[in-house]
Amino acid sequence: MDPCPFVRVLVGNLALKMPVAPRPAGAGAGVHPTTSPCYCTIRLNKLPLQSAAAPLLPSDDMTQGPAATGALAAAFHLSKADLDRVTAKPSLFVARSARLKVAVYAGRRGTTCGVNSGRLLGKVVIPLDLKTAVGKPIVFHSGWVPINKRGRKASAVSGSAQLNLTVRAEPDPRFVFQFDGEPECSPQVLQVQGGMMQPMFTCKFSCRSNSDLRSRSMHSDPGSGGRNWLMSFGSDRERAGKERKGWSVTVHDLSGSPVALASMVTPFVASPGSDRVSRSNPGAWLVLRPGDGTWKPWGRLECWRERGAGAAGDSLGYRFELLIPDPTGMGVGVSVAESNVPTSRGGRFVIDLTAAQPFGRSGSPGCSPRGSGDFSGGYGLWPFGSYRGFVMSAAV
Repeated sequence: MDPCPFVRVLVGNLALKMPVAPRPAGAGAGVHPTTSPCYCTIRLNKLPLQSAAAPLLPSDDMTQGPAATGALAAAFHLSKADLDRVTAKPSLFVARSARLKVAVYAGRRGTTCGVNSGRLLGKVVIPLDLKTAVGKPIVFHSGWVPINKRGRKASAVSGSAQLNLTVRAEPDPRFVFQFDGEPECSPQVLQVQGGMMQPMFTCKFSCRSNSDLRSRSMHSDPGSGGRNWLMSFGSDRERAGKERKGWSVTVHDLSGSPVALASMVTPFVASPGSDRVSRSNPGAWLVLRPGDGTWKPWGRLECWRERGAGAAGDSLGYRFELLIPDPTGMGVGVSVAESNVPTSRGGRFVIDLTAAQPFGRSGSPGCSPRGSGDFSGGYGLWPFGSYRGFVMSAAV
């Protein structure tokens, strides 16, 4: 089946220019934008807010363009459901259109009581027609745009302030998979597209000891939700070593050929004097793939339990590394993802290498199903150039 339509919206090449104004005197002068660091907050509709630094450029020549730094400031990923929402007909209370809002602040990034600590210089709103981005890359804006505060006339400073940015969208088709049953029951892996499902892989969970496997089956609750294991992660002292090491999962294609293997190499053992697996001593899975008649290390996933505060509760911390081959055969790890998942409500395990790629005006993701792989900017210097722009997300 074909991949599912996704679109990624990229914002980059941020730069700020403003005229030199007399420095205000007195203790209450506040933040002066021409001498303070500046940053932008970027939001696409109701997607999570992102922020990035906005370098100040010399203002002696307002016609001069910014240096081509190729810096990516923000990336937003939209599924078909997201696209349907923003491209649907307007309703009485909702203006069904994609709008990119950029707010420019002077001062250091941070919040105080939920309010940005910097001083607002102005805002920019750019409408996006994302229907056109499903089939081909499109640049919505590239260049300078004036900024000013809403409802106010341009002042001597903010009236001439200009923000340079590039906003582009590109198709980002992705393959979507789901288990056809509980993962520990070794189900098939289905490819999903809309209402269609097609078997693509089989997976086999196993343990080195049959007694361990029987013991785990006796303790498992088939009626429990898929997230219950998060809530008890590392909390049962009586959990014996049978559940801490020896587990593995092998993925086969439909012809029966193995395509991947993950094995628990470091048991999830609570730290001395504690009932939790700590960050300093995490459990780990080694991910391998076949090559030259043997299994070769490809990645390493580490997990631990983060202590929460108040109602937030604890969370499951994770770190994923890709392994660069070296003479030892085990590889040198390069971290590509590190975050946490709340144990109370679950969350998403995400690997997003969009920020690792230089920001340009065109080109499809090199790893996407129809990506051209045509990127510039010295990409080959990154040890995993073939994974540039790779995005993976899984519900936990």
